[in-house]
Amino acid sequence: MQLIFDGPSNGPLFVFAHGAGAPLTSDFMEKVATGLAKQGIRVARFNFNYMQQRIETGSRRPPERAPHLIKQFMDVIQTLNQPMVIGGKSMGGRMATLLAAQEPAELLQNVKGIACLGYPFHPQGKPEKLRTEHLPAIKQPVAVIQGSRDKLGDKEEVEGYSLPEHFQWCWLEDGDHDFKPRVKSGLTQQQHIQSSIDFLVAYIRSC
Repeated sequence: MQLIFDGPSNGPLFVFAHGAGAPLTSDFMEKVATGLAKQGIRVARFNFNYMQQRIETGSRRPPERAPHLIKQFMDVIQTLNQPMVIGGKSMGGRMATLLAAQEPAELLQNVKGIACLGYPFHPQGKPEKLRTEHLPAIKQPVAVIQGSRDKLGDKEEVEGYSLPEHFQWCWLEDGDHDFKPRVKSGLTQQQHIQSSIDFLVAYIRSC
């Protein structure tokens, strides 16, 4: 599996996984990775196998089932074999949390924290299908950056969940699942991405 690196080789390491529909080279992934790199974070990105096959063949493939994605994520962790924070955009962040909740502690000694950018708390339009059951099992610190009107878990919904108290939150005012606010908010997606980067830098350095 090919890894793409940004940032200084001696910086704190963040393994950054993509979401379900866009690869490691998406505009969102590029902006976050290069923004972190400018502040001294070493970022490693990779494509899950289904996404790499989609790029190589041009045929749209759905994500593989979670156990396959988790195994691929673990392969990256074991290849890098150094202290790191793991996480990702949407599905990528969810796979990081599932991995941390399910894998044996001895395999996770290098994983010092989890960071989720737009966690998919439920499928769009299906708020009853929560993806939170495993979260209390995570031993590492967890940070969640979430748009306040994310259709996969907005602020009002999420604050009603019984989530672990040690989770760290960065709420982006009026942001959607890609952190994009409405024009009338007076805010911009780039401002929210920069806020995310600044929050992540401090979090990664604290882990």
